[in-house]
Amino acid sequence: MRILLGDSEIRDGVRRLGREIQAFYGQKPLTIVGVMTGSVMFLADLLRELAMPLRVGVIQARSYRDGRAGKLVINADFMPHIAGRDVLIVDDIFDTGQTLFELTDQIDHLQPKSVRLAVLLTKKGRKRVGMEPDHVGFDIPNEFVVGYGLDYRDAYRHLPYVAILEEPDRIAAERLAEEAEQRGTTDQESAAAAKRE
Repeated sequence: MRILLGDSEIRDGVRRLGREIQAFYGQKPLTIVGVMTGSVMFLADLLRELAMPLRVGVIQARSYRDGRAGKLVINADFMPHIAGRDVLIVDDIFDTGQTLFELTDQIDHLQPKSVRLAVLLTKKGRKRVGMEPDHVGFDIPNEFVVGYGLDYRDAYRHLPYVAILEEPDRIAAERLAEEAEQRGTTDQESAAAAKRE
């Protein structure tokens, strides 16, 4: 793995974003909606940088499964009521932009007063939609990155830095995911057998 952004660099970037967002909204109440699961670390750190009255919720939007792109699935069970409120969507990365574009469209149907986007990372040369995030921590090259909430097959999310995933790390994550799947199948089979007895 090759470190792209160290933990102190990320902290400085999150502080800068916090000042930028605070300057934009001032003391107006703000509803922040974090996009799970990738934004967890960024969301927690960003919240500590803001001083306006806040409401916080999360939404799960997933378009990748086992490392492959698919249909966007949204779970809004933990999102607060947003009609008539200023909303800031917080996510880890703006890659092609497709996920955030579709998510913003769906949130617009809930009639918020305004919707803006804050992302930790944007990838250069990958955008496929006609929108841009309003607040960006870092522009990064078109590389697959992990750490600070970003994962590959649920691995590496816990790292305190952002790193470029290299082939040996990808292979290790694949192996761990396959072992976990096999253990899950074995556990389910054992539970079913015990239930029959």
